[in-house]
Amino acid sequence: MKKILTFTFILFLCSFSINAQSKDGREKIKALKIAYLTEQLNLTSSEAQKFWPIYNSNDEKQHSLRSKIRTEMRKAFKEKTSISESEAEKIIKIKLDTDKEIYECQSKFISDIKEIISYKKIIQLQIAEMEFGRKLMNKYKKGNSK
Repeated sequence: MKKILTFTFILFLCSFSINAQSKDGREKIKALKIAYLTEQLNLTSSEAQKFWPIYNSNDEKQHSLRSKIRTEMRKAFKEKTSISESEAEKIIKIKLDTDKEIYECQSKFISDIKEIISYKKIIQLQIAEMEFGRKLMNKYKKGNSK
């Protein structure tokens, strides 16, 4: 009985530790992204003060929507041999509806921030986000190839 309790406790601590590391990693990446984007956009303090709450809210919403798609697709891949045509159709409909929500979210975001930053900076933002993602993936690849 003691062994089972000890094993359960250790398993709990490990899962808690892994979850904490994952959150810490995301927070570090988010901080690096904010610093990178601020530098690339050359935001004034007034622009930054108005821009970041809108950006962060949009980023969270889009992350949530993308997670929704990934969750549904993972379920489908786990059950790929036993998934029915109607279940597959349902998943495709969820994906298309979610893609539409993402598009609407992006449109609203641009509509909101065009009052704060210029269209030129909006394009710079989108380029900087792509570059940040690329740099992050390259760093990840280099870290895993050692």
